[in-house]
Amino acid sequence: MKRLLLFILPILIIVAVVFTVSGIMQARFTEDRLMDDLRRKAKTVDESLEVSARYILINNDLKSANRLVEGFQKRERLQGCAIYDKDGNIFAITQKFAGWKDKEKPYLKDILDKRVSRGNLENFQEYSVYSYIIPVIDDENSVLGMVEVIYDTSYVFTTLAALWKKLSVSLIILLVLILLTMLLIQRQIFTLPVRRLTLWFTHFQRGEIEKLRPFEEKGEFGKLVSEVEQVALGLRVARKVVTEEANERIKEELWTENKLQDFIHAKLGENAFIVVSNREPYMHVIDEPNEKAKCVRPASGVVTAIDPILRACGGTWIAHGSANADKQFVNSKNKLGVPPEDNRYILKRVWLTKEEEEGYYYGFSNEGLWPLCHVTHTRPIFREADWQMYKKVNQKFAESVLEELPASKPFVFIQDYHFTLLPKMIKDKRPDATVALFWHIPWPNPEVFAICPYYQEILDGMLGCDLIGFHVQFNCNNFLDTANRLTECRVDTEKFSVVKQDKETFIRSFPISVGGYMSASLTPLEVSEITKIKEEFKLKDKIVCVSVERIDYTKGIVERVMAIDRFLEKYPQYKNKFVFIQLAAPSRTHIKRYHELISEIDELVEKTNWKYSDGDWKPIIYLKRHFSPEEIKPYYSLGDFCIVSSLHDGMNLVAKEYVVSKTDSSGALILSKFTGAARELTDAVLINPYSIEEFAEAIKFTIEMPKAEKIKRMENMRRVVSENNIYKWAGNIITELAALKKS
Repeated sequence: MKRLLLFILPILIIVAVVFTVSGIMQARFTEDRLMDDLRRKAKTVDESLEVSARYILINNDLKSANRLVEGFQKRERLQGCAIYDKDGNIFAITQKFAGWKDKEKPYLKDILDKRVSRGNLENFQEYSVYSYIIPVIDDENSVLGMVEVIYDTSYVFTTLAALWKKLSVSLIILLVLILLTMLLIQRQIFTLPVRRLTLWFTHFQRGEIEKLRPFEEKGEFGKLVSEVEQVALGLRVARKVVTEEANERIKEELWTENKLQDFIHAKLGENAFIVVSNREPYMHVIDEPNEKAKCVRPASGVVTAIDPILRACGGTWIAHGSANADKQFVNSKNKLGVPPEDNRYILKRVWLTKEEEEGYYYGFSNEGLWPLCHVTHTRPIFREADWQMYKKVNQKFAESVLEELPASKPFVFIQDYHFTLLPKMIKDKRPDATVALFWHIPWPNPEVFAICPYYQEILDGMLGCDLIGFHVQFNCNNFLDTANRLTECRVDTEKFSVVKQDKETFIRSFPISVGGYMSASLTPLEVSEITKIKEEFKLKDKIVCVSVERIDYTKGIVERVMAIDRFLEKYPQYKNKFVFIQLAAPSRTHIKRYHELISEIDELVEKTNWKYSDGDWKPIIYLKRHFSPEEIKPYYSLGDFCIVSSLHDGMNLVAKEYVVSKTDSSGALILSKFTGAARELTDAVLINPYSIEEFAEAIKFTIEMPKAEKIKRMENMRRVVSENNIYKWAGNIITELAALKKS
């Protein structure tokens, strides 16, 4: 059916377009003819009235004037007549047109001064009329006044409407006839021969030689049958060998760091690979004045995803140096080698003032774009000062990137919503650079995105990219709809691209994942750490649930605590048997909404623990500080199940981190259906985090799930994450970038 539409639809569209254009031209011709006829008639009538009007105005004969204008009262298509004195005041007018006196007519003075006639369409009350007015001049060439005739124009539009109706009916009949003819032709020429070929090929594939009949077509279809026969025979003979080789090859096709490294070198060669993000992968901090600086990895999904890629392939990562000791560890070019213990790539830090960080990061990015893109019912705030600072910081990053670009074609990989203007800034200076942007959060529909006062500049900046990536296809579709509706461009739905001013930007979905570093077996130190945690929090013989989040209103932490409260309320048999551990890293505390959220969570946790605590046992262990990946791993390992209840999330890598950490295939995952990860981890227990009852039941269901089912679900999820790891994600993006380079 799809191919049939592709065959017929272009013909119907061409016919419809040609017919429509022809109809428009005919309608315009008819309209011009009718209006020209109306102008000629009005001019003739007006000129014939001039003599009478001259006599009336010379003699100031009001009675004759009224008799003259009232003569138009019953004329067909002629609504009225008006006589003006030399000052432009109405001397007499047709009674039914008395309201014409109140209409503003600035053109009267021009007619009196220049002594020229004027004809034009005018609006009167709720309809349109044609007014033609000429000056009345005496024998001494003095202006006595003016005379005006007013015609009804409704018959013009009635005639045009009838014409369009006739054209529309003709077009529909023509399209139906073409459609029926094309269906008949398509059936005879294509459908029936293909059906015979399909039946023939089916019998051949099954080895039903006795059912084969000579193919009647002797032309191109006959040649096709001959070729199909050879291919089918070869496929049958080679099937067993191919299957065995494929099974072996699958084992070798899992993406690894080494495979990605070889792949990037093969695809990109010696071209520079540059990553840009707001968050830096390694921060140098000093917690206390007299303490030594330490290097930490921030809690960031971007860092979790991108760091393994640059470890594998090298390159330069440009990011905001935001920690209090960052400047102590860079060279004269603001660069250093990272990771500290094993330098694999270069980190270049960009410095921002407090005003720049406040406006660009806390203001526009996280009070504006972040809530705009997440459906969590938090109102976005857009300030002009924040926007100006956002543009300034994007320009500062552009200058930093341009400093690093080599002479040969480089690759620039920009991360997230902090740098929507950066792609165009780079392309304006270096059009030879291949620029990609990966959007790590959801993309809203056009109606929501149009709330942003600066959406046009943002879309222009993003469409400077050669490639824009999203986690899931739904976000790609939203972006294409947004571009199509909010900016002047052409959307190619076959190539999934946007063409704006001859610049084509490809839109693709690349579900992000995690590396394999968390899937390794536990070290003796980590085993010791697990024992220590169990002793510290008295977790022996307890059912342990774990969650790891930044403190953010999109993560559903409040709903999670409410669900645990409801779970214990409905199923008191789990009191003193169940413990929930929440690892929560404070973030964006300068923003009022986040500051209020921290207080709200603190109060809710305290209230829930007070409600259910019994002796040394309390249901919720709330650890509010930054945790490194090495510190998180033991909690993943001891967790009997993990909860990821984001209200809206682009992907959520915590879910995948937990899955790869369960090397013994134990554990279970409760996952919000509003995350990108839910599209892949279908064996998780999927929930609507807004439904507290459903959430509480999911906790009970997960706890009581048979061990065999837990193992089966976890093995399925581990296989999905293993086969679609961060190295494959990067490989897919590099493949697209390399293809763009060749084109």
